[in-house]
Amino acid sequence: MTAHDPSLTRSGGGLLGWLGLGARRIEDEQGPAPPQRDRREAPRHRQLEEIGSFLSYHQLEVSANTLTIAWNYLSGADPQLARLIDRQMQARKPVTLEWLDEVLARPGETDEIEMLTRLMARLETSIDEFGKTSRDAHKATSEYHSALEEHVTELEQVTRAGEVISELASIARVMLKRTRGIEQQMLRSEAQTRALKRRLDEARRSAEEDHLTGLPNRRAFEARFTAEFRDARAAAEALSVAFCDIDHFKKVNDTHGHDAGDRVLKVVAECLARISGDRCHVARHGGEEFVLLFRDCTAEQALEKLDLLREQLAERRLVNRATDVPFGQITFSGGIADVFACGDPRSALKAADAALYRAKQEGRNRILIAGPNETKPAALAA
Repeated sequence: MTAHDPSLTRSGGGLLGWLGLGARRIEDEQGPAPPQRDRREAPRHRQLEEIGSFLSYHQLEVSANTLTIAWNYLSGADPQLARLIDRQMQARKPVTLEWLDEVLARPGETDEIEMLTRLMARLETSIDEFGKTSRDAHKATSEYHSALEEHVTELEQVTRAGEVISELASIARVMLKRTRGIEQQMLRSEAQTRALKRRLDEARRSAEEDHLTGLPNRRAFEARFTAEFRDARAAAEALSVAFCDIDHFKKVNDTHGHDAGDRVLKVVAECLARISGDRCHVARHGGEEFVLLFRDCTAEQALEKLDLLREQLAERRLVNRATDVPFGQITFSGGIADVFACGDPRSALKAADAALYRAKQEGRNRILIAGPNETKPAALAA
């Protein structure tokens, strides 16, 4: 099913007609219609046609909200929304205003993490600046202390200067004592700064880690995907991406409880992590879904590696340790896409997700490679 049906855009009607941009020629008493628009307007005209088709197909009213949603979906401006709409349609479910309101009302999975990351970046800059200031102050204090101590020693060696010099020497000695205290405080500040920076590094790692499975989270994977895409393209190496989803996971939660479901998630995560390394990156994408990135590895080679893990997991017979009740066979399905055949990371993720959905439809417990229609670049699929 496609997001919209071009046949639903009637000449002169629908959204284009509502906006006064219909292609229908109108002749009346005033004469023929004006000349055709400049060719530069053709892309905008086509975009409006697609938006109109999207709204017509899903029977959505024309409003500022639905126009924005349609534009964000068709242009790819909101990848998360596009992914949710694609899944809704793949499941043969309607895209309604009520469903859109519910989806848009959900907090973004990475909003809090992104905000935390920005705060940590600002904090790290402040720490670096404070650390430099502390080091500079410590150095200046130390140099001042050394110079002052030298002068005090000279003053104390003058025996005929009288009471004035003796008084100056006493004052200088007090100043020495105080600068030594300041120097010690600066040393403590530097140590505290180093400790704070270590904790900040730990917090950053924590923000990029899925706390349940110990795998990188979605945010960390997306950053890795961007870097690997750039490097693999520069090195002319293959790059494949895969989505894996635990089969019938809801049944596990419903039957055994969420604690048991968490243990199953950990088992599958450990299984997938066996192939992780410099050339393979595994992350938890959310829920019961995992994503893998294979560098210098074709889709067929990635299939062999992933299929072996699938078979090993399917052969295991897991038992709920809390109740001694068997979980039954735990399996996962997967979809793989050749990233460069898709053109860009976002299209590759959509292709892998489509192949995963097809694997589910064909019976689960299998890995499929995205077909030609699924790997078509987004720019050509529109």
